[in-house]
Amino acid sequence: MIKKATLLFLVFTTIQTVFAQQDGFWDKNRATTKEILLGAGDRIVVKTEDFPKGTTEVVYRITTLDDNQQLAGSLVSLLKSIPDPSGISQGSAGAVFIVSKISGDDKCKYAIFSTNELASVYKESGKAEKACFVQNTPVNKDAKLLSFEKSACLKANASNLFFAFESDNWLMKQKIVLEVVPWVDHKLSKGWSPENRKSIIDLCKTSNLAQLMINPDDFCVCILDKMQMKYKFQEYQKLLASEKSKTFKDFGAECLSKNPANDAIHNGIRLDAFQHFKNKRYDQAIRLLHAGIIDNGNAKVLDYDALGNYYLYSKQFAKAIKYLKEGEKLDESELQIQLNLAHAYLLNGDYAEAKVIHKKYQNQNISALIDWKSKTLNDFEDFKKAGFKSNDFDRILKLFND
Repeated sequence: MIKKATLLFLVFTTIQTVFAQQDGFWDKNRATTKEILLGAGDRIVVKTEDFPKGTTEVVYRITTLDDNQQLAGSLVSLLKSIPDPSGISQGSAGAVFIVSKISGDDKCKYAIFSTNELASVYKESGKAEKACFVQNTPVNKDAKLLSFEKSACLKANASNLFFAFESDNWLMKQKIVLEVVPWVDHKLSKGWSPENRKSIIDLCKTSNLAQLMINPDDFCVCILDKMQMKYKFQEYQKLLASEKSKTFKDFGAECLSKNPANDAIHNGIRLDAFQHFKNKRYDQAIRLLHAGIIDNGNAKVLDYDALGNYYLYSKQFAKAIKYLKEGEKLDESELQIQLNLAHAYLLNGDYAEAKVIHKKYQNQNISALIDWKSKTLNDFEDFKKAGFKSNDFDRILKLFND
């Protein structure tokens, strides 16, 4: 029964590996494997191999052996069938213990330190107050996960750990096998620490376009993602100022391009522009919609309608007509465009053109719930509240009664 459960567990975790290890990998080339001969009652400090840049987790295994015993399988080989560190922390660590049965009768205590100085104090005195992990109960085997998020052992930019062992055998020496395998995050291995990523986000937010946005996070994260894919952070740092500027510009253009992956950014720009409009920041609304949507070839018919409306309220009637007619080219049956076009003509002093449009569509609905006449009346009320004055408002409304 136990064998069957073990087999099922390993099959499951192997399937998980196909997906999980896309974000990182167990670095077998920089794993620590050391056999330690510890004299009776002695203490010893063992430094791990240097951790690679981007290490976010480590798995370690400690096994005490008699002289005639050998380790059945290395920790590195075990980890081939285990997914990412989050999987281990959620239960996959069981696999570590399943295949870690080979051990001697001897036992040892151990503690883990982040610096050699702290470990040396333990070696001399046996005091482990400043250890980041302590195993005071003697064990003949142990295996654990240490993560950057949950363990004080892995501080920012930690390059090593120091394992301090104390023999529990006061008569004979004992052999201890220490194995430590680091998990390397792909992005962090390229130098993109949280601080470095934040520096790119902060720089992006100083750009002209980002400053027009109310919430530029999606846009700036998109640029950051592309930056991380193309460069190691050290490579980015070596770019000239002009090269960095061009890189931001090129990646920004890609993040605004006509691509379904950018839909969230486009929709965010539309919402931000509308919020500027509601707050009567017409210039910001116009510039944002131009830079984020119109000028990149991503405009839909209602984008031209929105832009025309923003120009209308900023009393730039000629430009309102220009962009509303651009929208009309995309879909002349969109009556929201037709109504705003009629408004633009009317406010620009061209009653005759406005009259033609109103007479043509006055008996139709703008949408399933709003008819042309009601929407026109509501719009005229909004214009009056915004300070627009025109005797032609009443003339248009009288048309509906003829």
